[in-house]
Amino acid sequence: MKLFQKLLLAPAALGLMAPMAASAADLNIAGVNQYASSDEQVTSITQFSDVQPTDWAYQALSNLIERYGCVAGYPNGTFKGRQAMTRYEAAALLNACLDRITEVTDELKRLMKEFEKELAVLKGRVDGLEAKVGELEATQFSTTTKLKGIATFVIGANSFGGSVDGLRDFAASTEGATTFNYDVRLNFDTSFTGKDLLRTTLRAGNFADSAFGNGGLNTLEVAFQEDCGSGTDCGDVVAINRLFYQFPIGSNFTATIGGRVRQDDMLAMWPSVYPADSVLDIFTYAGAPGTYNLNLGAGAGIWWQNNGWSVSANYVANNGDVGNPNNGGIGTDGSAQTGTVQLGYAAKNWGLAAAYNYSNGVSPASGTPLAIGLGSTGAFFETVNSVGISGYWQPSTTGWVPSISAGWGINSYNEDNDAANFDGVASQSWYVGLQWQDAFIKGNALGMAVGQPTFITSCGDFCDKTPFDAGYAWEWWYKFQVTDNISVTPAIFYLSNPLGAFGNAARVAAGENGAALTNFGGLVKTTFKF
Repeated sequence: MKLFQKLLLAPAALGLMAPMAASAADLNIAGVNQYASSDEQVTSITQFSDVQPTDWAYQALSNLIERYGCVAGYPNGTFKGRQAMTRYEAAALLNACLDRITEVTDELKRLMKEFEKELAVLKGRVDGLEAKVGELEATQFSTTTKLKGIATFVIGANSFGGSVDGLRDFAASTEGATTFNYDVRLNFDTSFTGKDLLRTTLRAGNFADSAFGNGGLNTLEVAFQEDCGSGTDCGDVVAINRLFYQFPIGSNFTATIGGRVRQDDMLAMWPSVYPADSVLDIFTYAGAPGTYNLNLGAGAGIWWQNNGWSVSANYVANNGDVGNPNNGGIGTDGSAQTGTVQLGYAAKNWGLAAAYNYSNGVSPASGTPLAIGLGSTGAFFETVNSVGISGYWQPSTTGWVPSISAGWGINSYNEDNDAANFDGVASQSWYVGLQWQDAFIKGNALGMAVGQPTFITSCGDFCDKTPFDAGYAWEWWYKFQVTDNISVTPAIFYLSNPLGAFGNAARVAAGENGAALTNFGGLVKTTFKF
């Protein structure tokens, strides 16, 4: 049909160029007969002396001649392409082409008759395939596994300042080198019913001994690396980072259970839209690293959702795979465990949540050495009660108005040593994160965050007076979206007092003024998603 339409429209368009008053009296019948004669059919466009490759209809004319053989010329070897065409001449050309189409149609009919049996077999196979496809579509779901991967390269360095030479020199000697590190995650998401999820995550990285690892200044830890359960990263060895199963119960409840599941995997909503893989790790806990400490281990949880409202409850034991009740297990004295309850509401472009977390032997995820040490296993205050309030707002359209994420957390350290008489120790944290989507160039993004990592705000009987433990953190970054799957993010950051009270104690002892230790750094992060 497409060929017929082309053949029909081309002569018709040419025919319209002739004066509407053209009639049989204006036509040289002998010329038409001469033009339409099969004896004058040409086999190559090169036979026309007046047709050049630069002519606008050269290719179309070539196809009619060499593919369909239905164009004739004039006895003098010309086509006269610029000459007006009467409707009779158009009819003669169209008739010649229709004759060729009829010949082709007859040949197709002969071939179909000859291969009738083979075509019947093919038709039967196609019908069988259609039936199988129909069966698959009729079933609820077929087991499917999807692979999603992310690889991150980071090159960067730190510079240290401050009034205490010993601290500055020590920090520079341990974390002052320029380093190149990586982190790789492979997520295998499997569904059996179309509504459930079995997630298996393989992860490897080498940040532990880098300038941005978790072995030195805790507040320097970057947001795109995670330990494999032993307190350090995976050390260039691929390990299971996540393994959990999530499934619906009725229409409003969702349950999760897993041997390697993280606290936030079991929350119905996350109360922040600030990127979780920005730069500094301290800005990835919705402003409350004590409440949202992202404890990872064996756990289970359930959430309820309806009309934007949600309630989540979960339990995680970091060392739940250990059989010795003094060093691990589930619900034992030696278990590094957390229990979390969250109430949240998520609208179209804003959300708000309040959460409570009980931790035993699990520190706030980020903060000063004193604030983290008091909540760690072996400290006087192993048990921590934490409350966090976090929320976000984002504009309906991108522009100069950024999305805003903010959060605040407070933690109370409970006495866990009968021989001591400590009471009234508390810490706080907060942050504000801004992100401009499509900043300067569509697809790119600009972001910044400022806040205070978890710091001791009151000591009670633990010390004579409140320590000078507070410090500020700040970061700026810009993400270049090179392709849909590759982005490059340069960033800078600053920490005003990463050692908190310990740094200030050293400053007082040295008789110095000003911050004991400061940290300014920068990095370039390249992310590959596949």
